[in-house]
Amino acid sequence: MKKVVLTLAVVAAVLVSCKGEKKEAVEAKEAVKVEKAVKVANNVDVVNSVITWKGTKPTGDFHEGVVSLKEGSLTVENGVLTAGEFVIDMNSIKNTDIKDAGKSAYLVKHLASADFFEVEKYPTAKFVITSSEKKDDKLQVTGNLTVKDVTKSITIPATVSETDGVVTFKSDAFNVNRADFNVKYKSKSFFSLKELKDRVIDDLMGMSFEVKTTK
Repeated sequence: MKKVVLTLAVVAAVLVSCKGEKKEAVEAKEAVKVEKAVKVANNVDVVNSVITWKGTKPTGDFHEGVVSLKEGSLTVENGVLTAGEFVIDMNSIKNTDIKDAGKSAYLVKHLASADFFEVEKYPTAKFVITSSEKKDDKLQVTGNLTVKDVTKSITIPATVSETDGVVTFKSDAFNVNRADFNVKYKSKSFFSLKELKDRVIDDLMGMSFEVKTTK
């Protein structure tokens, strides 16, 4: 009886955990046309800013890591986020979950290849903020995300804070559908399950931003 109760408790815990995870991708819409180019302030502290990523398989296996910014700007006027542009250095992709250095390097090389992000051809990605709206205690930030040769408009929840003259833009973790950006490797959006067999990689790709300005 105790074993049954324990099993039920474990199952309940797993269900609660799964319920709390965000499994949906943010909606990728047609890129927002920017009528007037925003002057890039280039005031982002690229050393202390980071983008996290996470890729998963239906089996529950996953890999995660970070990517650095090459340059960027963030403009806040009277406490209101008015503009921002983050240029992502795709050559800086790092893996953080594999402890074996050789295996970690192999994964990074694979991610940089034509199977995934074609870093040699597309050395940067970009997120350009086009608008933001306060909703409850979060900002709903809309921006054009460019990965490879595709640009889509997405909206993500985020907060903006300022401490000692440093502005921090921090998004919640969110998912994008890599298929929307032509990242095809082992994707069921481009290949049949018969072709992929048990080698499917989920289309959802987890991301989050933490961007800080210089003083």
